[in-house]
Amino acid sequence: MKFLRLTDYFERLEGTTKRLEMFEILSDLFKESNKEDIDKIIYLSQGQLLPPFLGLEIGMSEKLLIRSISDAAKTPTKKVADIFKRTGDLGKTAEELITWKGQDLTVEKVYEEIRDVALTAGAGSVERKIGYLSSLLKGVSSKEAKYIARFVIGRLRLGIGDPTVLEALALAQGNRTLRPELERAYNLCSDLGLVAKTLLEKGVTGVKKFHVRAGYPIRMALCERLPSSEEIIEKIGKAAVEAKYDGFRVQIHKNKNNIDMFSRNLERTTHMFPEIREAVRNFIKADTAIIEGESLAYNEATGELYPFQVTIQRKRKHGIEDIAKEYPLKFFAFDLLYADGIDYTEKPYIERRKNLETLIKKNPIIEPSALFITDNPRAIYKYFEDSIEKGLEGVVAKRLDAPYSAGARNFNWIKLKRSYHGELADTIDICIVGYFKGRGLRAKFGIGAVLGAVYDPKTDTFKTVTKVGSGFSEEEWERLRKILDKISIPHKHARVDSLIEPDVWVEPRYVITVMADEITRSPGHTAGKDKEGIGYALRFPRAVGFLREDKKPEDANTVKEIIEMFGHQKKAKAG
Repeated sequence: MKFLRLTDYFERLEGTTKRLEMFEILSDLFKESNKEDIDKIIYLSQGQLLPPFLGLEIGMSEKLLIRSISDAAKTPTKKVADIFKRTGDLGKTAEELITWKGQDLTVEKVYEEIRDVALTAGAGSVERKIGYLSSLLKGVSSKEAKYIARFVIGRLRLGIGDPTVLEALALAQGNRTLRPELERAYNLCSDLGLVAKTLLEKGVTGVKKFHVRAGYPIRMALCERLPSSEEIIEKIGKAAVEAKYDGFRVQIHKNKNNIDMFSRNLERTTHMFPEIREAVRNFIKADTAIIEGESLAYNEATGELYPFQVTIQRKRKHGIEDIAKEYPLKFFAFDLLYADGIDYTEKPYIERRKNLETLIKKNPIIEPSALFITDNPRAIYKYFEDSIEKGLEGVVAKRLDAPYSAGARNFNWIKLKRSYHGELADTIDICIVGYFKGRGLRAKFGIGAVLGAVYDPKTDTFKTVTKVGSGFSEEEWERLRKILDKISIPHKHARVDSLIEPDVWVEPRYVITVMADEITRSPGHTAGKDKEGIGYALRFPRAVGFLREDKKPEDANTVKEIIEMFGHQKKAKAG
């Protein structure tokens, strides 16, 4: 496919906020794609060169892009910067200055040249990056330059989520019932491009044969929640009950001496946790293995586990050795997904757990998570109380015969975090979709509240549930505005469903945790909106901590969870 043709589709996608229309446009695009281009087209349309877990960043700032446009268009950088000030969009700036027809480059050629920019490193790499990108811009038309410029600085934002791509792939095959098979394959490898390429190369049979492989993160299983231990036992019977640790969820991939680690949102975190990497290398008795667990900072002298606010300090790119000495980590392994050629994801939980315990040699860093098996609600509640006293989040009950549900949230795992006493005592994760400019004392920050939304996986959209104006310090408000301004957009994002108009719309990217007094019905919010137009809202919300960088937008609580929590809250009040 020619890259100019791909930008025609980008324009169509940019011009719609209707989900069904987006499916149709993407479906048409995928029908027109061949097996050589399909993976690259999917990556590019989602604003990336490779799946996020491979961590390939282009490394171009606005200043470097301005220099590249300047060089390509033979225009002074000051003029480029002046046009950028006027347009507010380096894509439109490039489109205005690059006026030639272009060389009709293919998608593959453009992709490879942008990848070369990303892979350029070492001494003199800045000038080489500028040179490579300038050379590419000299060979494309104005419309192509617009989308290349937006892409390289992360401002493409076509609003294409993973579920949208999966739905469109099935639609392109003329078989919407194919969606579950595509989703299963994606959940096992976290690489939409690989799934699409397999589909075009090997057909549905190839997709059905998709299997777990070390080095490709499995999308993590998630918990449902219930408000009481009695309801948990009623739901799943005898269960394995584990402590709910408040740290980093980590999936470890061992392939002989090569160790990879991935976060909840599939970010590669291997370099951040050197002590865990060495412990896996030395104390896991398997040549290849995929193990999941929770990593927490702890006090070596007392064995005390630190809260998440301390553990989060380990998430950094620099100064890792120093922070590792100050806050060493302990890894609590709770699941085995793969070992020496055996895919454990389809095996019952109790079998996975037993095999996990046999793989871990005794050592000071990695140990199996605390666990006991019971069908006694009182025993669960006592363990829950003990866990809370130790500073943990609560407990998780796991169905003994359940497989590992990659990428799914269901009642195979049930979280008991806090009880409901007529008010909302649990935390809720929301995704920021916009902000309101500060007034009064907050005018100096330029931000006074954020508009928060929960996720609706059925429609792959974010539906508003609250405005949050408290919980952040003055310094955090200033930091937050700067962060959000980098992802601001001139209109409501295609994946956002909102009746409220904030002062500034932003791309749904960042998650925050909030506490609230209760969940109420509200005509002002779209989460769970019924036929009468009444949705759900959080009453008196306040932020807890800062941005949850360990969570993707889709890791926010769902609309379904909000409705269920509202129901539990009503029961508690009635009791």
